[in-house]
Amino acid sequence: MALDRVALYVGLEEKITSEQVCAFFALVKRRIGHEPTAYITEHKEFFGLDFHVASPVLIPRPETEMLVEQGIEMGTNLFADSCLIADVGTGCGAIAIALAMNLQHARIYATDISSAALEIARNNCHRHGVADRVILLQSDLLDSLPEPVHLIIANLPYVNESELAELGTEISIFEPVLALNGGVDGLVFIEGLVSQAERNLLPGGAILLEIGYDQGQAVCELARMHLPKSEVSVTKDLGGLDRVVSIRTSP
Repeated sequence: MALDRVALYVGLEEKITSEQVCAFFALVKRRIGHEPTAYITEHKEFFGLDFHVASPVLIPRPETEMLVEQGIEMGTNLFADSCLIADVGTGCGAIAIALAMNLQHARIYATDISSAALEIARNNCHRHGVADRVILLQSDLLDSLPEPVHLIIANLPYVNESELAELGTEISIFEPVLALNGGVDGLVFIEGLVSQAERNLLPGGAILLEIGYDQGQAVCELARMHLPKSEVSVTKDLGGLDRVVSIRTSP
């Protein structure tokens, strides 16, 4: 049975059973084997919210919070009356749910190609009370999106194949390669999404993409090629690295 901190301190004098000792050392063994703590505890904090996570989904990263911040800003300032959003590659649902919690007027389509990931996202939607506004869809990028939206937001796989082997053991062994492998140049899924975007965006709509630290120029070129009339910009993270590409289409 899980204990919170208060229960732990209240019960400091209690003796633990041999079964509990075995369970504890089984968890320690998993961590020694480099399994991420988030998978062992089955939860991860993101944007001030607690999410259930498991091996079918990527563990939410702090840097992705910048993507959510910009999504909230756009949803508040540009699409204040009504806001349709597509979160592509939703994983555990962290981005979609964080947006739904902060944009009460938004309705969000959360897509993923993985049915296992969608089950975890569904659990998290119910946990945070947003299942009525976050619609989960199994989809390859935007293929199953039922209508155009104001905002497309995505943290797609962007690690190029040659760099996969260089990732730390915790990532390369335990996190889903489907959520990491962006193809030979790391841009296969990003270009696929951008190429589909025009027919899936409402007039004046926007796209927000998390990118790799050295992909800003390449993603901007892709955006200008597929959406030549759009305004494109790159936001750097606190480390001064490329992190989010913003694409604004004309009304």
